[in-house]
Amino acid sequence: MVNVTDGYGSSILGYPRIGPHRELKRALEAYWRGAIPREALLAVGRDIQERQFNELAATGLTQVPGNTFSFYDHVLDNALLFGAVPKRFQSYRDELDPLDLYFLMARGRPDLPPLELVRFFGTNYHYRQPELAADTAFSLHPDALLDEFDRANARGIELRPVVLGPLSLLLLSKAGQVPGEDQFDTLQLLDKLLPVYEELFEILAKRGSTCVQLDEPAFTSERTPAELAAFEAAYHRLSKAPLRPRMLVTGQYGDFGEALRILAGTNVEAIGLDLASYRIRPEELAEIPGIRRKRLYAGVISGRNVWRADRYVTLEYLNQLAQVCPDLVVSTGTTLLHVPYDTLIEYDILGNVADRLAFAKQKVGEVVSLAKALTDGPSESWRKRPTEVHFKQKHAVRQRVYAVTPEMRSREPYEVRREAQQARLNLPPVPATTLGSFPQTTKIRQARHDLGQGRLSYDDYRKRIEAEIEATIRLQEDIGLDVLVHGEHERNDMIQYFAELLDGFATTRFGWVQVYGSRCVRPPIIYGDVSRPEPMSVEWLSYAQSLTEKPVKGMVTGPVTMIARSFVRQDQPLHETADQVALAIRDELADLEKAGIAIIQVDEPAIREMLPLRPEGRAEYLRWAVGAFRLATSGVKPDTQIHTHIGYSGRAEVVEAIEELDADVTAIVATRSIEWVLTALKGDSATGHGLSHGVGPGVYESRSARIPDIDELDELLTAAAEAITPERLWANPDGGLKTRHYWQLEPSLRNLVAAARRVRRRALESE
Repeated sequence: MVNVTDGYGSSILGYPRIGPHRELKRALEAYWRGAIPREALLAVGRDIQERQFNELAATGLTQVPGNTFSFYDHVLDNALLFGAVPKRFQSYRDELDPLDLYFLMARGRPDLPPLELVRFFGTNYHYRQPELAADTAFSLHPDALLDEFDRANARGIELRPVVLGPLSLLLLSKAGQVPGEDQFDTLQLLDKLLPVYEELFEILAKRGSTCVQLDEPAFTSERTPAELAAFEAAYHRLSKAPLRPRMLVTGQYGDFGEALRILAGTNVEAIGLDLASYRIRPEELAEIPGIRRKRLYAGVISGRNVWRADRYVTLEYLNQLAQVCPDLVVSTGTTLLHVPYDTLIEYDILGNVADRLAFAKQKVGEVVSLAKALTDGPSESWRKRPTEVHFKQKHAVRQRVYAVTPEMRSREPYEVRREAQQARLNLPPVPATTLGSFPQTTKIRQARHDLGQGRLSYDDYRKRIEAEIEATIRLQEDIGLDVLVHGEHERNDMIQYFAELLDGFATTRFGWVQVYGSRCVRPPIIYGDVSRPEPMSVEWLSYAQSLTEKPVKGMVTGPVTMIARSFVRQDQPLHETADQVALAIRDELADLEKAGIAIIQVDEPAIREMLPLRPEGRAEYLRWAVGAFRLATSGVKPDTQIHTHIGYSGRAEVVEAIEELDADVTAIVATRSIEWVLTALKGDSATGHGLSHGVGPGVYESRSARIPDIDELDELLTAAAEAITPERLWANPDGGLKTRHYWQLEPSLRNLVAAARRVRRRALESE
């Protein structure tokens, strides 16, 4: 251990990995389309790694993390580090290069679905979920980890390798998808996995590594007694390994809870806490037996927001923590994967907002500065407090929120609305539709860029978008869809598009954050009171509806998802910000309705994603989240049909919340997990919870290149129709189709329409 008299340490738990200018994204997509060879892609990865560890070492951090780079997803990387190749991919081991096998698992192909894409602990990041079988045999494959370690070591930089902890690796995985194989608890594989971790520890120790970081984010969620017992047994064993580096075990994304007490009682040398998400009181920490003997990585700098920390308040808190844990390292609460690289390259954000922003580079600076101040006291530069943000406030917006009544969050009873909507729409049983976006051509993306650069007039831009909308409408009519969409060709992103048109939001030019693989977004920043200066989508949807007799759905992002996928102001409760956004969306829906749009989809995938990881606070969160959605959608007439789109979840409280949203139709991401949707449709006889309105259980995976056949779709829709009447069932994919090619999209939708018509025909024949 480092003596405290040598000064307090500084570190971070991870760093962005797409490259400051999205170099990895461009290289990946070039490799996937065959434009560059494998060695060129590998060279880009090595360059990003080396620039990163050289840059971090130069900042003054006393410890630099390693093995945080990934060509697609770090959870998948860790599964392959320990040899966990799913059975359905093992036959390709001899046929493919390891990198291509990796991409096959991540991306799939038309005849082979990829690993499931799952959101990561309430962040906007998605991981590919490893698949394990009861007879999975683990083996160590550390070449990439050791290669980076050696390259850094040659430059005099010792990296602290970052590895997903064994419990989280198993808990984040799912039982494999091999037909006929019984389901099992993945923790049954723990005893087979731990020796491989011990093997890795021995190799690292012999290589000269003095510390290894094991991330256990699964234990900031609610865990069963059996899972906690397995955690305790595993770390008692690993901490007694005969030859190993020091161990740092981190609990990122929330309250480490009972896992903290367990680790304090083992021989693990260091524990990392996400104190930016859950600020434990020093006196509470002091009550944990054994904690004073541990090195504490105090994660006081948030890895999930972009606001600078109040350094005076944070330094005071660190001084209190140091009285409990003298061996203290100032750190980030999570990896910095979830924030952009650098604020200094953003040149058009309002000054008083920009002065308070901290992206990854600035957060590293905050960590180093706090560690120095903790050691030597505040420097001269600390005498001047950073510029405070004067959050933009609008009296009219605040007055409108305060004037919201319960009646503004409710509509007429569902049965009344259903009858009025059927009279207006005259839709057949099992209507077929999509969930919004269609592929965006290179020409459209270029037109949007040229408009922003002033090289294209708005009239010319509008003509190009209208031509694309018309082509999309004609294609859908030819396919035979019952409810059409305009394709969202004018939108860069479901969040950013609306953020650019709402007051109170700031958007970045280069603030890219990885979502998964090569997919990146620029999350907006909510810095002030939110309002809608003018209609945002009416122009495009009115044009689309003028082209066809079939109904065209309006597409709007919901209030909870808007705040979940933005960096949100911290000077007021989330529910107040959500209601401000909801009122802006309410105005948009009113204008869409006036323009003759009969169906409006208000997407809320984040309703489930923002659910607190622990039971405490879930009921309150769902109360205001549901309330914000209903505030946004309850201003329309009974014959206007409200749809929503959410992610799947088998939690009873989420099923209940879906029902309470009171949307007329709910589309659910459920292709890989449709069983819970079917159960929810039928309802729980014990609790009475179920889904009683229209439901569209997504029956093919929109993010996969695979084209589902008619029989497969028929089987899924038939199972859903047996759970509810066909009149309440919708046929749709599980998400938007923006990332697909038309050669994949068109046959998939034709098969969907054919399957829906089969189910419809059987339903009508049985009457």
